[in-house]
Amino acid sequence: MKPFIAELLILPILLPLLTGALLALINERHHKAKFVINQVSTLLLLVLAIGLFWLTDGPVTGDDILVFLAANWAAPFGIVLVGDRLATLFMLLAALLANCALIFSYGRWARLGVHFHTLFQLLLMGINGSLLTGDLFNLFVFFEVMLAASYGLLLHGYNVNRIRAGMQYIVVNLIASLFFLLGIALVYAATGTLNFADLATKIPLLAETQRQMLHTAAAILAVAFLTKSAMWPLGFWLPITYSAASPPVTAMLVLLTKIGIYVILRLHYLLFGDAAGDSAGFGQSFLLLGGLFTLTFGAIGLLASQDSGRIASYSAVISSGILLALMGYGEAITLSAMLFYLISSTLAVAAFVLLTELIERIYTPADSVFALSMEFFAMEEDKKESAGVVIPAAMAFLGLTFAACALIMSGLPPLSGFIAKFSILHQLLQSRNDVASWLLVILLIFAGLTAIISLMRFGVRSFWTAQAAQSPRLKMSEASPILLLLLLCITMTIMAGPLYALLDRVADDLLQTHRYIEQVLHTAPISRND
Repeated sequence: MKPFIAELLILPILLPLLTGALLALINERHHKAKFVINQVSTLLLLVLAIGLFWLTDGPVTGDDILVFLAANWAAPFGIVLVGDRLATLFMLLAALLANCALIFSYGRWARLGVHFHTLFQLLLMGINGSLLTGDLFNLFVFFEVMLAASYGLLLHGYNVNRIRAGMQYIVVNLIASLFFLLGIALVYAATGTLNFADLATKIPLLAETQRQMLHTAAAILAVAFLTKSAMWPLGFWLPITYSAASPPVTAMLVLLTKIGIYVILRLHYLLFGDAAGDSAGFGQSFLLLGGLFTLTFGAIGLLASQDSGRIASYSAVISSGILLALMGYGEAITLSAMLFYLISSTLAVAAFVLLTELIERIYTPADSVFALSMEFFAMEEDKKESAGVVIPAAMAFLGLTFAACALIMSGLPPLSGFIAKFSILHQLLQSRNDVASWLLVILLIFAGLTAIISLMRFGVRSFWTAQAAQSPRLKMSEASPILLLLLLCITMTIMAGPLYALLDRVADDLLQTHRYIEQVLHTAPISRND
């Protein structure tokens, strides 16, 4: 029965591919029909992600790693898909965000151009393929599918700013793809294989010349992955791109940055972990240093940000900096806290991106100019006695959800952002007493303070300086995705104990690389008699 369960791994790739092809054949005039098909397919992906995560975290299959041999060729000779707790956890996060972004797009953004729904499904195909693939070449293929779809989505509903940002985004990623291909060629020249598990077995046995070539290849590949992960200075494209894209697309771009983090996390522990011989820990110091610089850059950029797009962009940069620095820090006890923070920050930034479009409806451009003038000239409002006013439901919703986003993104109690940062700080102070630990602690606190200042300033301008502001009209399709994302963060807060226990198991999978290697290389093809 187990091989047939493993065959489920092909469905998260096959379903969006077929759905995207079907949607391309339907005329854009049938918008509702295309949306329904897209939404049903994305909901099915969510069900698949939940099922696969349950299978990898439960006793049903006999172990927690699923291996599917495409064309029934054994690894490392054939294409292999691998589903473990880490991959299916990211698939679940991707499916949740995709459903929320798609629902939000229904009222406006999906109608502004052609082939939005097709591109959306191809993006999901690339994401799921990148998470499940077991070799470098197919990782490149799925990365390119994912990026090509993101190019079209970024330019969707195009204007001058989107075209300018889109051209920069495309050029940067094409250059990164060139580095990706060069790195793959050098890895194959050095080891004779591209399969992750096979690479992990051969790296400790490499001769010195081959090892130097492998390290060169890894450095070249790192340029591609760290560009997507927005490490400073390779992430210069991110603030401009996030600010120019439509809100649902920006929410998905927040996820794409975390896909880059996933790949680095997977390859760093599998190929350069403790069992890698002389290559153990290769690039770890660079990740730590790059993460610290990225965290500093993001905090300073966030402090200087005035508009919502920039605030979301630099919040994502800070998130990447923290995750990269923790990977470079190299202590196993920080892995669970790092994954908790990754999930929390991704959900919160995505919710904030969607929310800011609704907040912008509160005030007119004249209100924005008035708010800036008050701040610049230190003007004071007339103080009038007030018996109080009734807050309309829409304004109350916007205010409360903004407060929740601000608390999570800045790491203030009592929501999931505080639990994540407190756990990271606790583990840093408990693990070792060195310069790297204290630098990370100081920069984490500094980033939190800059987030508080920036978000408070944005909140004051949005909710307190609008002159005779009218309560905006909110659609259920716009409010419900934001509420769902924040409810997930609240659930993380309430269920922090069980969630940390689950993330401990995910971290254990990352550290116990021999289990991944044995499962992939020892999975036999299905014989005709089976």
